[in-house]
Amino acid sequence: MSRQVQGYLYLALAMLTVGSTVIASKLIASGLAPFSATALRFALACPILLVLMRVTGTRLPKLARHDRLILFVQAGAGSVGYTMLLISGLHLTSAADAGVIIGTLPVVSAVISILVLGERPGRALLLAVVLATAGVLSIAFTPEATGGSFAGNALIFLAVICEGLFILLNRRLQTEIPPLAQSTLMTGIGFIVAFVPAVFETPLAHAVSPSAVAAVVYYALVPTVGGFLLWYAGAERVSGTEAALFTALAPVSAVILAALILGEPVGLNQIAGIACVLAAVLGLGLAGRRAAMKTTAEE
Repeated sequence: MSRQVQGYLYLALAMLTVGSTVIASKLIASGLAPFSATALRFALACPILLVLMRVTGTRLPKLARHDRLILFVQAGAGSVGYTMLLISGLHLTSAADAGVIIGTLPVVSAVISILVLGERPGRALLLAVVLATAGVLSIAFTPEATGGSFAGNALIFLAVICEGLFILLNRRLQTEIPPLAQSTLMTGIGFIVAFVPAVFETPLAHAVSPSAVAAVVYYALVPTVGGFLLWYAGAERVSGTEAALFTALAPVSAVILAALILGEPVGLNQIAGIACVLAAVLGLGLAGRRAAMKTTAEE
């Protein structure tokens, strides 16, 4: 097996774990309060990431106050905000609907860059925005057909915005931080941020189910730790534009797993929605690939 094919396999498995977070969050939502579940996730993942840092000799660079502040906001938005909103949204809507909405992350991230950084959108991005919007609208206003809800879908979309802000803030860091060190920081800071509101959360001990606890353990170990290792193992074997294209697999895996594991119905509106989102992400990725090839040719 060639190095490139290995990279494709690792990236595909990484995106499968990302899609599975929707299923895990759906199970968590039925038996654990969102902040408590989020704090537990990070409490389980952080020690493992610290061990990996020690084993690999990864060190945290000296950070300026500016970068420390950005990392704290990143953890609050991208780590805690995303997880909490995802779990809260899945308490109200279907996992299949959530999978479609989460698939818009690459497009939402690009739009945030335009609005905040003033970047000029190209035709490919504008088309991707239209397609992704059509995909979300296909399920957002017909939730009763698939067991979802408008409020739940709105919370999922807010989670996507939080993750988009995480990506934007990452570009504002002045010091380059190794991916493993940054992931460890995100889980550690995320635990502290989530633990405070978790203390004041209404106890749900009487409603805690073994499946919810097992889902948190899975979320912490497989997508958080395993997904990180798979993604960077794959990303170092292929180009950045090729890796970006694999993000389109996340919503597909989420919808398929929702049907297989949770037994959720997949309606025509969801199929249409995921088709639009896939077209948007793949089109955006291919446009980026062509731009990169053009730049290389000019050099």
